[in-house]
Amino acid sequence: MDDARLTPARPDLAAKYLEGKVNAARFVEGAEFEIIESVAPLRSQPSAEAEQLTQALMGERITIYDRNDEGWAWGQLLSDGYVGWVADRALAEPRAVPTHKITVLRTLAFPGPSIKLPPMDSLPLGATVTVAREDDTFAITSAGGYIPKRHLVPLATNEPDFVAVAERFVNVPYLWGGKSALGIDCSGLVQVALGACGIPCPRDSDMQQNAFGTTIDIAQARRGDLVFWKGHVAIVRDGANVIHANAHHMAVAVEPIATALARITAAGSHVTSVKRV
Repeated sequence: MDDARLTPARPDLAAKYLEGKVNAARFVEGAEFEIIESVAPLRSQPSAEAEQLTQALMGERITIYDRNDEGWAWGQLLSDGYVGWVADRALAEPRAVPTHKITVLRTLAFPGPSIKLPPMDSLPLGATVTVAREDDTFAITSAGGYIPKRHLVPLATNEPDFVAVAERFVNVPYLWGGKSALGIDCSGLVQVALGACGIPCPRDSDMQQNAFGTTIDIAQARRGDLVFWKGHVAIVRDGANVIHANAHHMAVAVEPIATALARITAAGSHVTSVKRV
């Protein structure tokens, strides 16, 4: 059975590319849009009260298949294939192709060439923008934002160590479905950190477990390996510690592997695999 998280199909409507594969009353081609908000929640239902499944970051593309009269659109993210509802206000027809990405946990975009001006936006690590020109201090985006040049890198520039990227998030609050320094979950941390290194990564921990690497024994775990429990993933920081976003600390925390193993085992879970990316 197709994974519902990655399948844009409902009884009343489905993506055209699924015709003949799923049952639906009608099939539509969909249209590509760009995420123009700093962080846009993707929800299970067209309501601000609905579960946040994941988040889309500024510059991401999404194929929209349906829109309602209450300001919601239903579609599929191009980056990881996740399906859900996003607020219409977060969407625009695609603008210029992104050229740069944010490489710090969070930066500010100013309306002019001065840090004394009230910021017009706040952008998270991994958000993408189109740089139209530069001066000594700022990169000026096609949307008119002035972003400190040192907070941007060209889109093709990748970080060398995804664990080091994850370490920047230490003490960031835990947030179900989160992908930014305002809040992040366990698999979001893995996805964002690997993405900063140019490594495509599925969204959820079970998807990551199925997608990545060679299975190893936990006794051989080293920096950069991933430890999976049912519904959870942690990154091995070194031979003794993991880093993970978790609901026990309600934050991204560095924790001794032995302590994490004992605590999670006591809660009724167990390690399902350890993978080397």
